[in-house]
Formats: sequence, C-alpha cells, structure tokens
Amino acid sequence: MTEEKSLGSILVVGGGISGLTTAIEAAETGYDVYLIEKTPSMGGRVAQLNQYFPKLCPPTCGLEINYQRIRKNQKVKYLTLSEVESISGQPGDYEVTVKVNPRYVNENCTNCNACTEVCPVERPNDFNFGMDTTKAVYLPHQMAFPMRYVIDGKACKGADCGKCVEACKYNAIDLNMQPETITLKVGSVVYATGWDPYNPAKMDNLGYGRVSNVITNMMMERYAAKNGPTGGQIVKPSNGEAPQSIAFIQCAGSRDENHLSYCSYICCMASFKQATYIREQYPDAKIYVYYIDLRAPGRYEKFLNKVESDENIEFIKGKVARIEEDPETGQVIVEAEDIFGGGKIHQKVDLAVLATGMQPTTAESKLPGDLKYDENGLILEDESTVGVYAAGCAKKPADVTTSVKDATGSALKAIQTMVRR
Repeated sequence: MTEEKSLGSILVVGGGISGLTTAIEAAETGYDVYLIEKTPSMGGRVAQLNQYFPKLCPPTCGLEINYQRIRKNQKVKYLTLSEVESISGQPGDYEVTVKVNPRYVNENCTNCNACTEVCPVERPNDFNFGMDTTKAVYLPHQMAFPMRYVIDGKACKGADCGKCVEACKYNAIDLNMQPETITLKVGSVVYATGWDPYNPAKMDNLGYGRVSNVITNMMMERYAAKNGPTGGQIVKPSNGEAPQSIAFIQCAGSRDENHLSYCSYICCMASFKQATYIREQYPDAKIYVYYIDLRAPGRYEKFLNKVESDENIEFIKGKVARIEEDPETGQVIVEAEDIFGGGKIHQKVDLAVLATGMQPTTAESKLPGDLKYDENGLILEDESTVGVYAAGCAKKPADVTTSVKDATGSALKAIQTMVRR
C-alpha cells in the first residue's frame, strides 16, 4: 500500500462535467485537489452527447476547455479507473482509501493504434451503449482525457495472446499491472457521481430489447454524433435504413411510481433537440411526440415554440401503453391514449425513441461516508453537517448549465470547510 499525504486538500469523486468544474474551481483558488473517476476517461455523460444546451454545441467545446485548465494546473491530480473504498475522520481531516484498477497501458502510450490493429478480441463498446464494438485494447473515445489507450482486463486474453505487447514500440503495455490501493488525507469531499440512463428493459411494455427499432434518447445522441457508431447518421438499428417516421416517447420511466417517481427535468428538451437532428438529416420525415406534460424551463420555451411550429411534428398528449413490432414490415406500433383527440391511437413508425429518465448512480450502490439519500437514491445534503458534499446530478436531475453552477457552489462549500477547520 502506498500513502499520499496532503492534509487540507479536497477530494472530488466523479470526473463528469460537475466533478471537473468542482475540481478546477477549487484548484484555481489555490487548493490541492484529487479528482478520481471510475471509468478510463473523464467527461462523463456530457462526452456522449452530440450537442448540449444552451448553445447546442458539441461536447468538444466545453470539455476541452476544462481539460486544458486541468493540464495547466499542477494542483489537480487526477486518477482514472479509481473508486473510493472507505472514508473515515472528521471535517478538515479525512482519511480516504482509493482503489486504482490497472489500465495495463502506461504513460509511454503515444496513441499510435498499433496495439488495436493486432488485437484479435472484440468487446461491446459501452461508450456507444453496445451499438458497436472495440478491440480489447482501445481508446475510450476520440476526445478521451487522458488521451491514452486502455485494456479491458475481462476481455483480454493476457499473456496467452500478447500480440499488443509485441506490436508496441514504446513499451507502453504492461499486462502484469495489478490493482493498487492509495490512502489520501483530505479536508473535504465532494461527490459528483452523476447519473445513469434508467434501464429501459425494466419497462417491458415499451418494447426495448424486444422490438428491434426501439432505442433510448442517449442511443439517439450517439447515432447523431460524428464519432458515434454510424458516423453521425441516424438509422434504423434493424437494417441501417433511414427512418421516415419517428416517435418520441416521453417520461419513459420518469413520473412513474413503479420506476422513477420524479421528473427527470431534461427529457423533454432532449427530445425537442433530437427532433432537430432528424429534421436536419431527413427534411420530410414525420415526427410524433407522445407526452404527459411538456416542460421547457425558462428561456428554453422559445426552443419548444420553434419545434412546435414544424408542420411535420405532431404532439400527442397521452401516455403510451404499449409498443409492439409489426411482424410483416418490422415497423414499430405505438399504442397510446389521445387525451385531446379522444380514444386510443395505434401509430406505425419506423423508429421509436424512449426518453428514459436520469437515475443517480447512487440508486444502485451507495457511497462510503456519512451520507443520506432519498427514496430514489439522490444524495440529501444536511445543512447542519459539513465536510462531505454532493454536486450536480448526484443531488437532482439537471442540465449541463445547472450542474456547472451547482458544482461551483460545491467547490465553495468544500473550501469553506478548509477555512473553518
């Protein structure tokens, strides 16, 4: 076991947009920061988006600026493939143990891709939600930070293969790397552990995994992205053809006592945005939006009005009861109520997109430390306690702008703990 001593520093857990913001804001005021991320690359869910509000810019815009700020600031030490195992102590003086999992690729890596070219093993690409594959040794994605390859230890054949080791001219691959545990001394902790898309398989009536042309809203983001599985082309998963009719199913899991009881806040705006993706690629495509309520907070109402003015987009107020597949044509059959029109609708479309909700990562596994959670796994901050805080979507569903603002506030709280100790 190795030990890192930096009494008075700040630990930020989670390298998404909230964690990056918290770490940078704290470091740029002079505090040492440890930023840890459980995946091979920083960026979180924002890195998987095609565009995000308010400017509808690609993630390369905001994330690259943050990466540059981290590169230039020696007060930020970042660790990937790392997870907090335990926290003990008191505000101003915490001892944290962190498990660092092996990457099997060291800092000699030049991203030459020689290892990937010879690797014989393929694995599902989790960055693209399994819609394509990578080799067992791979670059997480085109704007990965750190820009370094990684080996999937579960997929790799190890020493029984070794082709990547032979191909690497820079001695960057070490198949004998082992997990490492480090101990950090910190004054405060900020959990920015983010969110996961709600598992659509839990909603059998909506056809995910059963109907071939049903996807989630995050899968749509990857289809539309230039670095996605189809190079930015939105297609039907079943045959790769262009969809001429698309249904967006709102509140897929959200506002449902059997799934997520709360509104996930961003789902309506995500669907409106994705409707513009479709319109750009397929000007004549017909789009149907099935909704319970339309929510476009604040200034986003103008964007909603723009989408509503499109004569090829039809909004249908009513909950979708079931989605099936036409056995003859392969089309998606959406069965829903139509509150304004009366009666039931059986609409056939080429593609259905489920607006799955935002579920905190803490819903499935709780974090070390004295934390309180609500019934959905969202972290509750107790104003009477100090030292351990939460930021961004670990506390509540939020868009990027809101998450960044909240992360800045969390950095300030973490700093105040240091001042008071």
